[in-house]
Amino acid sequence: MSNPFSRTTVAGVSLSRMIIGTNWILGYSHTTAAADEMIKSRNGGTDAITDILEAFLQSGVDTIMVEMRGRPAMRDALKRAEDRTGKRIIRVDTPVINVDDSPAARHEAEAAIAESAGNGATFCLPHHSSVEQLVLKNARAIPRLPDYLSMVRDHGMIPGLSAHMPELVVFSDLNGYDVETYIQIYNCAGFLMQVEIEYVHSIIWSARKPVMTIKPMAAGRVSPFVGLTFAFTTIRECDMVTVGCLTPQEAREDIEICMAALERRPPRLAGRGSVNTTPIMAKAVS
Repeated sequence: MSNPFSRTTVAGVSLSRMIIGTNWILGYSHTTAAADEMIKSRNGGTDAITDILEAFLQSGVDTIMVEMRGRPAMRDALKRAEDRTGKRIIRVDTPVINVDDSPAARHEAEAAIAESAGNGATFCLPHHSSVEQLVLKNARAIPRLPDYLSMVRDHGMIPGLSAHMPELVVFSDLNGYDVETYIQIYNCAGFLMQVEIEYVHSIIWSARKPVMTIKPMAAGRVSPFVGLTFAFTTIRECDMVTVGCLTPQEAREDIEICMAALERRPPRLAGRGSVNTTPIMAKAVS
C-alpha cells in the first residue's frame, strides 16, 4: 500500500477517490443503540480519531466527509493528524441548516454555513435532511436552494448537494444550480436507497458533476470486499467512495481492498479467523 491513492478533481481541487467516512467514528451504526454506544466509547476521544486519520493519510487518503459543527474532538484530531503527518486533510462538511422561509431562519442557516468555513471546510454540502424539505417533485425543482448555495460561495467554500433522494441530482442538473459535487447513497444491497440500484447507477453515470457515494458496505450488511469492490468497479473514474471504519487496522484493510479493486487484482489481506480452516480456505489467502 505504498502507492498514493487514486485521485479525482472537483471544482479544481484534487481529492482522493476514497473519502474518510465518519459514521463509525461519531456513533452512527445504523444498527442498534448498543452499537452506537460502542462506537462512541471506542472513538469518542481525540487520540482514537487521530490514529484512524493517520492510517488513511499514510496511503494518500486525504479527504474526509463530516458534519463538523459541535465536534471539538474531531476538530482537534484533524489538526493533530495534519501536524503529525505534514499532510492537509480536505474537509467536506455537511451542516444541517434551517430552511424555513423566514429572515430568522435564513440568518440561522447562514450562521451554520459560516461555521463550516470557520472549521476549515473546503466543500460545504447542506445536509440531505435539510435540502430534501425544499424539493418539489411535480415542478422538478428545488426552490430556494440557490440562496443557500450562494451563502456557501459567499463564505469562500465550494458548494455541493447531499442527496439521499436521487431526484436531487437530476433536478439540480436540470436547473443548472451552482453545485460542484453530489453525495449519493450507493451500495450493492440497496440499503437506504430510495429506488433500485440500477436507477441510482444510471443517475451517477449521468450526473454532470462528480459524485461522492456513501454507505458502500450498507452499514456492515455486506463485507468490505463485496461492498467496496462493487462500488469502485461500477462508478466513473471521477467519482468517489466514502468509507467508514472503527479502527486503524480496519482503515488499512479497507484501503487495500479499494486499491485492489482499482488495480484489478486480489487484495493482499490475512484470512479471517475460523474454527475449522479448510485447505481451500488456506489456499485462497496464501
